[in-house]
Amino acid sequence: MAKSRRVNQALYDTSAMLRRTGKRGKCGIWPYVSRLLLLPKRRRIAVNVLKLNRETSPGESVVVPGKVLGLGELDHAITVSAYSFSPSARKKIEGAGGRCMGLEDMAKENPSGSGINRILR
Repeated sequence: MAKSRRVNQALYDTSAMLRRTGKRGKCGIWPYVSRLLLLPKRRRIAVNVLKLNRETSPGESVVVPGKVLGLGELDHAITVSAYSFSPSARKKIEGAGGRCMGLEDMAKENPSGSGINRILR
């Protein structure tokens, strides 16, 4: 029988790093995000810029355990951390004065998870 292998090794590596960060920082947010990243492909999370605009306030930090897509407009500056961004979403977030970060970068910058206001699903 052939040994099964992981299709997206980078996703598994990010998930493992988030779990380790959660254990070191003694917080529950990073292991939770890690579990959401490993959902089956048909259940993976994708959030549009429109939802970010509607559900956030200026200056908030948001975690999206999946991909941010570019539908809609953003009219205030926020910090968004996600596994990946579409090019149009990155352009719209940075055009509004916000920041786009990878999940690993946010976990290194904030291992305790204290500055994160929301997890969007």
